[in-house]
Amino acid sequence: MPPRVETTDPDGVDYGWVMQTTFVLTIVVGAPVVAVLSLFVDLPAWSQRANFAIRVGAVVWLCTMVSVYLYARSQADTST
Repeated sequence: MPPRVETTDPDGVDYGWVMQTTFVLTIVVGAPVVAVLSLFVDLPAWSQRANFAIRVGAVVWLCTMVSVYLYARSQADTST
């Protein structure tokens, strides 16, 4: 019988966990950040609104990704 696909034994950082956690946290944190920051910017057209959301969302994603990775790396270092 082949081994179960959903089990992993990562050495060091579990990149699957990092990607999933980054995705969820970016949505949970990013949506309110974009909404609050959009209150202070004049965005009359939909294209400007979409461009603003993409730019702010990219910064939120980058900060979230780095934070989650550093957390995962610190936890991997303490478990070994």
